[in-house]
Amino acid sequence: MIEKSLCGGLGYVERKSLMDRILLLEDDLSLVNGMSFALRKADYEVEVARTVREAEDKWAEGGYDLLILDISLPDGSGFEICKKVRLTSKVPIIFLTARDEEIDIIMGLDMGADDYITKPFKLGVLMSRINALLRRARDFAASDTELASNDIRVELLKGQVYKNGAPIDLTAGEYRLLCLFMQSPNVILSKEQILEKLWDSEGSFVDDNTLTVYVRRLRMKIEDDPGDPHMLVTVRRMGYKWNVM
Repeated sequence: MIEKSLCGGLGYVERKSLMDRILLLEDDLSLVNGMSFALRKADYEVEVARTVREAEDKWAEGGYDLLILDISLPDGSGFEICKKVRLTSKVPIIFLTARDEEIDIIMGLDMGADDYITKPFKLGVLMSRINALLRRARDFAASDTELASNDIRVELLKGQVYKNGAPIDLTAGEYRLLCLFMQSPNVILSKEQILEKLWDSEGSFVDDNTLTVYVRRLRMKIEDDPGDPHMLVTVRRMGYKWNVM
């Protein structure tokens, strides 16, 4: 549940001129009421779904900038919504759930979630995560530059990645991680540096295990032999490096 000590003082949240639209999938009515109030106070437009079916219907209507999904719902799982959304969209997705087992976290990230936050949670941390994800999504969309190395090409304006000219399907998290590495060729980035650049530093919801999942998943898509990577390499006890060959 939300920690009451952090339910106020949301003025620090950066906003843009038009309200971002959030779909909240949550069946706990008390949590829905509290979160909806806080998000609207922070100038977000919020649509609430309390079942998987309702979330599917609302998603079909379109126009959402970010999704917050619980996992255990009366008629199914938030995993179902994540899978369906990732077939057609890279919209930022946050799982917000009481399920804190490592297998659930890895499953959520593997299917394309950008963040995984467990209950109880601090509202200030959630707001910071939301703001960071939306800001980064806008930054990537607004850029008109291109990254290219190791036969990998990224069209930042379109959010599209190519390997040897063929398109690669990456999740939003994988995409951000690849861009970070390609923008720092042959530079060793520590795990702490990567986590700080890709997510806000508050909290411990995104940790070394989460980063390991992202790296493994990215290697599966860009390396010729993921078991013996040559582009995204591990530097023992130091971090990772984008090795420009």
